[in-house]
Amino acid sequence: MKKNIKLTIEYDGTNYSGWQRQKHSITIQQKLEEAISSITGEYCEVIGSSRTDAGVHARGFVGNFITKSNVPPAKFKYAINSKLPKDIVIRSSEEVPLEFHSRFDSKGKKYIYTVLNREEPPTIQRNYVYHFSKKLDVNSMRQGSKFFIGAHEFDSFYKKSGSTVKSTLRTIYYCDVEAENDLIQFTVIGSGFLYNMVRIMVGTLIEVGIGKIEPRDIEKILLAKNREKAGKSLPPQGLCLHEVLY
Repeated sequence: MKKNIKLTIEYDGTNYSGWQRQKHSITIQQKLEEAISSITGEYCEVIGSSRTDAGVHARGFVGNFITKSNVPPAKFKYAINSKLPKDIVIRSSEEVPLEFHSRFDSKGKKYIYTVLNREEPPTIQRNYVYHFSKKLDVNSMRQGSKFFIGAHEFDSFYKKSGSTVKSTLRTIYYCDVEAENDLIQFTVIGSGFLYNMVRIMVGTLIEVGIGKIEPRDIEKILLAKNREKAGKSLPPQGLCLHEVLY
């Protein structure tokens, strides 16, 4: 009898070419499918809740797969973890209805991008933060972040290369910037995200933080629907998918 198993996954994306399986690169999906197949004795495609890029991390990525295995759903967590490298871990496994689809059923996602704002570059944190040495005005960045909230067409905030999206309309439910010592965290929750969208949003807020543009200019950039008007796309290592909403 077929079962649909939902997995909540945490991973360090440093050594991988993103989530989605590729012919000539090692990916998270590949490692998971290999581990699951070695347990079930059957090929099980793991459907992912999104396609995180190379170097991007996750604390609450969600995937699901169909299996005929007799392994109890809650025990899959332990079985799969015994087969995975140490930079990927299953946090939970559970049975869900056969029609559940981790990507199509998602109602939204929560991302956090972390910036290390100090003169010296990081060592221990280098794979998990973006280093920016010039002092940032966090209050101005927070003001600017509020203009992202709501339903907008995000043409100015995504990389079109290789993208086949039919609509750039996305809804942002929550957006804020907080600082603790020299770490600045940008948190955003939205209905969905375009390719490089969060990294470009934060790159634009960096320009607000150094006074290159005003907080209210975020609204003008959204309305312009022109990628050249927004800031640069920041490196992937500062980005982490924290939660998928259902």
